[in-house]
Amino acid sequence: MTTVVLPAVPSLGGLYARGAAATGRLAVARRVGRAPTDLPDVVHEVRGVRADADHLTEYQHLVGESASDRLPAGFVHVLAFPVAFAVMVRPDFPLPLLGLVHVANRVTQHAPVGLGDALDVRAWAEGLRPHRAGTTVDLVAEVRVGDALVWRGVSTYLAKGVRLAGRPTDEGARSDFVAPQPTGRWRLAADTGRRYAAVSGDHNPIHLSAVSAKALGFPRAIAHGMYTAARALADVGASRGDAFTWSVEFAKPALLPGTVTVRVAPDGDGSTTFAGWDARTGKPYLTGTVVPL
Repeated sequence: MTTVVLPAVPSLGGLYARGAAATGRLAVARRVGRAPTDLPDVVHEVRGVRADADHLTEYQHLVGESASDRLPAGFVHVLAFPVAFAVMVRPDFPLPLLGLVHVANRVTQHAPVGLGDALDVRAWAEGLRPHRAGTTVDLVAEVRVGDALVWRGVSTYLAKGVRLAGRPTDEGARSDFVAPQPTGRWRLAADTGRRYAAVSGDHNPIHLSAVSAKALGFPRAIAHGMYTAARALADVGASRGDAFTWSVEFAKPALLPGTVTVRVAPDGDGSTTFAGWDARTGKPYLTGTVVPL
């Protein structure tokens, strides 16, 4: 792949504006049969990224992580995500940014990441594949300290209704969710989306207010998926160890304000499973595992 070295981590606000424009151009190109059908063969890289102590503290307070100079795996995602997002708004990216749904995330933390570490972040897209509801793609980000790979994240997105030519439809489906015995509840305030946007930089309108969310087809604002995933990881706590794999699937959005019934419990083999669901309907918001390496 060709490596494009960016001068700094890009602003998500500017990337959203570029993505909206790219979505419009892609729609026109698709109508005339000139839309790209393959992923860009490119890696974006930003070198020497450093976390800010106040930013880290705000994140820890919001998601329930303990105070420490070690960066939570979800906070590393916050630092790396804009570099991956910049790949998604390229003119040669084949899926429209508007309407992409975050359906899964998998992070492997290979070693602790410290507040003073200089981080080299690389990101690219791979795994364009059919899905029963459209097309999915993986955005991969890797973080190194010196020559050591310390963190790797794979975010999977679904472009609903987008069928790329020559690709068969995937008919696979999730297994039915059966609500387990709960261990707690999260009460999510109406401003949860705005508060997470402030620490993550992800100011997608679907998370910010009922008015902006309704304009995009939601009855109310919804919580960021990575906020709920980070809450679950914080609930796992120190038992996850210094190195682990943290996997999550997102089933449906959690409306704000709202209550998420949760179970976070060890499996007996060193791993921990977690789930969050709507107690009234029994429908899941997210499910996942944390497995020590």
